[in-house]
Amino acid sequence: MISRIADYSSPLVTVLISTYNRPLYLPQALKSILAQTYRHLQIILVRDGGEPVRSVIEPYLADPRLTFIDRRENWGLPRSFNQALEQARGKYICYLGDDDLFYPHHVRTLVEALEGQNEYEAAYTDLYKVHCRIEPDGKRTALAKNIEISRDYDRTSLLQFSHILHVSLMHTRKILERTGPYNENVHVLIDYDLIRRMAFFTDFKHIPTVTGEFYAAIEQDQDKCSRISNRKRKDRTSYILNLLGIYSSRPPKPWTKLQDTSLTLLAEMVDENLLIALEQIWSHTFFPYRIYLPLPEAQLRQLKTIVPNILGVPVRPGAGAQERLDAVLRCCDGEYIAIVPSTWRIRYNEVAWIEKSLYALMHCADPKQAFDLIGSCPERWAAVFRRQQLMAARRLHKDKPLLESIQAAGISLRSPHQQEWPFQFENMTTSGQMLEKQGMWAEAARLFEMAQQRYGNDLWMMTRRANDLYHAGRFMEAAEFAAQVNSIRPSPATLLIEARARRNSRGDREAIGLLKRAEMILEGSELTYAG
Repeated sequence: MISRIADYSSPLVTVLISTYNRPLYLPQALKSILAQTYRHLQIILVRDGGEPVRSVIEPYLADPRLTFIDRRENWGLPRSFNQALEQARGKYICYLGDDDLFYPHHVRTLVEALEGQNEYEAAYTDLYKVHCRIEPDGKRTALAKNIEISRDYDRTSLLQFSHILHVSLMHTRKILERTGPYNENVHVLIDYDLIRRMAFFTDFKHIPTVTGEFYAAIEQDQDKCSRISNRKRKDRTSYILNLLGIYSSRPPKPWTKLQDTSLTLLAEMVDENLLIALEQIWSHTFFPYRIYLPLPEAQLRQLKTIVPNILGVPVRPGAGAQERLDAVLRCCDGEYIAIVPSTWRIRYNEVAWIEKSLYALMHCADPKQAFDLIGSCPERWAAVFRRQQLMAARRLHKDKPLLESIQAAGISLRSPHQQEWPFQFENMTTSGQMLEKQGMWAEAARLFEMAQQRYGNDLWMMTRRANDLYHAGRFMEAAEFAAQVNSIRPSPATLLIEARARRNSRGDREAIGLLKRAEMILEGSELTYAG
């Protein structure tokens, strides 16, 4: 029985929920918040225009914890959340989609992870993705529940793609003083935009426990899906520009968890080469950066581009490469500095054109080491340095040409080795998936074991190993790994793997029990709310 008395000695948590044209699903979402075992809540529900919902939420309006902002105008989710945040009083903030669900332990799990420690200002759990069929009356029929994202926090990966879901997130309200509020010019991936800005200031704690679920229509029902974000993704150009805006966002300094790169683009003039280089840098760079452009003032006045984060550095006409670089060094503030010619070209499918060398430099203990960019050559030389390292070289040997001053300072230059590149874990898991497609199950299992040993993500990797060992005919091992996962975080997928493996090992009785447990999860046994 859930106590209806809030414990006011515990931190207040504000839950935000915005709704637009989903009155059929909203009551269940709201009910899942009110049914939390953690009772000290402030709940702010915003009707962001669309269909009226007062009649369907009437039974819950008497709860003093609920504030209802009933607005007829459709402002969009970022502005709705910002309006709600103006009234938020909680120490912590969390979110729920109007067609998603919290399990009763969701808020308590996250509060317990964040209280009593100083390392994290944000935490996230795991969620079920519920694949559903949308019926003619608009109701949903759940067909499968999968834990599709269960990734331990990795800042480098997060800078390029999100592995933290909005509904799974809780963060301190205080961190918004540094990140700023939701960006009302972002229309898709608004959660990723904010989460990415948070990564400049905090680590995120991953709690590998399923505490809720979000819904996704099966492919043939996508046209019936009411999610605005799904519809806005269909405009490819708008979506890409939206994503590039997220990648190039720079919250105010000082940053406590990320270092900046002063990307020096050495161009002779404003011409087509320069404009192409600027656009390619914008479309391919995900580490934080600012572009420094040392050119005469007359040339800088000619520059017309939509590329953000450009700082023109005036130099005298005819200034050489080292003079232009020295001008940048006098005004830039990045911990790292990149030198790139305007003739540099980035391959269309390159995902880490500068990050491979920057990542190697960030993790290199040798203070005299710097790195060429992959593909650098004498005719088109590009490299990355620690700013203080390069400043010292230029200060001590300012009369020498650029490369000679670097050599005279004892700085060693080389290309990073492949094992020094970012995304090693992603590369291993991708290779494992390729082995699976080729039917090389035992080899895939071994690769996921290595990935777990090196990079963690234990439950995810153990699930992959259990599945591969089952397909390889190693049923006892498969059952063992699946059982380990199920003892911590059972899911229909892992329960099914263990059931199949035990059935093939003549454990029919155990298999039946596991299948029944999987069926209960699919039917929603976690959603039994106290009356």
